[in-house]
Amino acid sequence: MDPTPARPKARSQAQLQSHHASHDREIESLAEFDSVLSAHGTLAHYRVQAVDLTARTDALMSADPTGAVFLGCPMAPEAATRVRAAGALVFPPIPGLPFDPYRGRVYSPAELYARLDGGYEATPDALAHDWFQQTKADGDVFASMLRAIHDDSVSDAIDELLTGARVVGVMGGHAMARGTRSYAGAARLGRELARAGFTVATGGGPGAMEAANLGAYAAPFDDGMLDDALLLLAEVASFTPSITDWARSAFEVRERWPGGGASVGIPTWFYGHEPPNAFAAHIAKYFANATREDGLLARSNAGVVFLPGAAGTVQEIFDNATPNYYESRGEPTPMVLVDRAHWTERLPAWPLLTSLAGGRTMESRIALVDRIEEAPGALKRLGG
Repeated sequence: MDPTPARPKARSQAQLQSHHASHDREIESLAEFDSVLSAHGTLAHYRVQAVDLTARTDALMSADPTGAVFLGCPMAPEAATRVRAAGALVFPPIPGLPFDPYRGRVYSPAELYARLDGGYEATPDALAHDWFQQTKADGDVFASMLRAIHDDSVSDAIDELLTGARVVGVMGGHAMARGTRSYAGAARLGRELARAGFTVATGGGPGAMEAANLGAYAAPFDDGMLDDALLLLAEVASFTPSITDWARSAFEVRERWPGGGASVGIPTWFYGHEPPNAFAAHIAKYFANATREDGLLARSNAGVVFLPGAAGTVQEIFDNATPNYYESRGEPTPMVLVDRAHWTERLPAWPLLTSLAGGRTMESRIALVDRIEEAPGALKRLGG
């Protein structure tokens, strides 16, 4: 037997208030720190994430820190001693890391690609990947703990960012080259979704993922901007052999047309050969690929469009189908597969998906279309 578990109950108002209250007690910048003290005069039970407090010694010496937690906050030794003695937990900054495990915000392209002028190898993104490669198999519980803390902090940050957003995931392979019709189609899809009021979320890498994020970036501009940007990007068709040249061309687009639309990228250092694309304004990058995959799909609350891809995209189809099948996240969300020949002949995921969906609620929430241009309409029909 394969019993379907009962659908989880919606959060009660008290639970929702508790959830939002917990985020309201997070301090993630010096301005928030000052605002809390000004308004409430206490730090009791607040969580302070990665805020440099070395210039706030007087405040730390006088404010009530009972039950507070300081995560990676530089502070004067006497301030750290005092808040510990008064009932706070202090997790000190970790020296020598190319990333901050306690960070309170998701990444930006500028942050991950800082120092790109010296080549991709000098960027924080590349250095974090190098650290991961050196530590992922050494069995050091400290390194694995740091990765887990970092990924949990990123999850918390992306949840805060996406509160109330209607998110459509766009999945597809990294091999889709700039300058191709498929890439242009994926970019137009991202633009149309963004103009319809959705937040576009992708795996944050190259290929189809970059194209969808580019489309969302292009949404505020006239249609000619995207055509021109596609021509410029086509001069560096792929992130191989040079990630440096590939990333620089994306930043050239951003510099020529500043102030583009926002979207989300959720990549991973697990796939070291896939650098993050520079068109997602908000990048939630993870060490653990499983956490990243599940989180990306779970946050796509308005549906997912699956463009042609290989093993990773096939995995994402059925990672998304499983909670829709069991309704473990509530009502099934729309799933639109693009390119009939790809998903029925080359990689026949569609027949299996339809067999799985038969007789269940999710059966009315799946669609197969031939062309990318049909995806937004299909998503709308399915209730996205």
